[in-house]
Amino acid sequence: MAGVKAFFNVTNKYLHFSTHTKSSNIIHRYISSTSSVPRDVDIVISGGGMVGAAMACALAHNEMFEKKKIILLEAAPDRGKYILPENYTNRTCALSPATVRLLESFGAWNEIKEMRYQPVKRMQVWDACSDALITFNNEDLNDDLAYIVENDVILAAIMNRLNAAGDNVEIHYSTSATSYKFPGEIDDEGNKESWLTVNLSNGQSLRTDLLIGADGFRSSIREKSNFHTMNLDYKQMAVVATLHLSESVENTVAWQRFLKTGPIALLPLSANLSSLVWSTTPENAKNLLNIPEDSFVDAVKDAFWNDNDKDPLTGRILESFSSILQNLLPVSAVSKQLPPTVIGVEEKSRAAFPLSLTHSSNYVKPRIALIGDAAHRIHPLAGQGVNLGFGDVSCLNEILTKAVGLGSDPGSLKHLLEYETRRQRHVIPVMATIDGLQRLYTTNFSPLVLIRSLGLHTTNSLHFIKNRIIRQASV
Repeated sequence: MAGVKAFFNVTNKYLHFSTHTKSSNIIHRYISSTSSVPRDVDIVISGGGMVGAAMACALAHNEMFEKKKIILLEAAPDRGKYILPENYTNRTCALSPATVRLLESFGAWNEIKEMRYQPVKRMQVWDACSDALITFNNEDLNDDLAYIVENDVILAAIMNRLNAAGDNVEIHYSTSATSYKFPGEIDDEGNKESWLTVNLSNGQSLRTDLLIGADGFRSSIREKSNFHTMNLDYKQMAVVATLHLSESVENTVAWQRFLKTGPIALLPLSANLSSLVWSTTPENAKNLLNIPEDSFVDAVKDAFWNDNDKDPLTGRILESFSSILQNLLPVSAVSKQLPPTVIGVEEKSRAAFPLSLTHSSNYVKPRIALIGDAAHRIHPLAGQGVNLGFGDVSCLNEILTKAVGLGSDPGSLKHLLEYETRRQRHVIPVMATIDGLQRLYTTNFSPLVLIRSLGLHTTNSLHFIKNRIIRQASV
């Protein structure tokens, strides 16, 4: 029960800080100053990763911003035209239908389709401690469940569309923000600052109406602007790799098994390749990175196939419960399928990164808005992290469009608080659910194994609940 109690403690702690801080922000309205120094740029976006680039691209293709000046800061150098490599890379995303609609709005999805992606038509999730499972099919959604795309392909597609847009967005490569002067601070002439000033690594400074922080979960903007942040170290590492399958198959199924050390997932890349995301202990992650290829392949097979962690009592109760459900509900039995056989791992594709939960209690302050991992970072077990970031882009683009259409200041809290409220209403439930699942499934305590097994089995039997889950994940 300790895992469940900890989950509610984390959620309650988050809700307390969010409500308290938001109330103080509403009271602490931005007061215009008497500084007459003009701004240099309408919007600065700090961070040129997938989410930051998508924000810039959405504004670049937004007719309401065609006469605005927007600058995207990217710390990395310009890598020139992207050339699709023959080998798949090891960092991938499961893009939701809602994310695809955003990418379609400025043409990036067509760019991705011209490169490569793999649809997910079915998903199977099961428990290593019992026979409980749940399946999802694209027939329930009338659309594919998700689309597996390499991070580099997503970013390249967005940048292609950004470069093809008008001249209202400038990209400053090899440039990052180093410090800030916030609204209300005293400038060199003794006046209160009207704008937010961004000091850059190249020695320049920019005065802007709005600074959008898309600089990742270690966000400099979030830290230096004193946003209260909740951090939780899961003490897990995600091991990623590109795996070779024994034979060419349709390969449109996403597989995930909950082990007591964390979930392992196999995501389709092509007819004979899949992407591995294995959340595990730091000790096991280090071992998986260093063992020979054949031993690594054996470890992956063992993680998906072995029954060493099964709880006998839970198995017997679940079997009886299943029989009762069969008599009460008009459902057909779902048999567990096994994932395709892994025979190899792409050379140099193994890597690992630490897992944590990070959440800013507020997403906005006067003339500042946080998006993507700068605002929230979650466990990858449901593949929703980047989709939440792209959801931020869609929401903020919509709200800024409305503000500009009304002739309002896009950096005003009046509009930015609407963005914060809407996104937190969506992000908080997703974050709480994923954090709760992570805690619930990283235990082999028999009572909890039984509860989660009965719950998963029941959910799989009730199609209206499954359909609601699918539709919620796709918006």
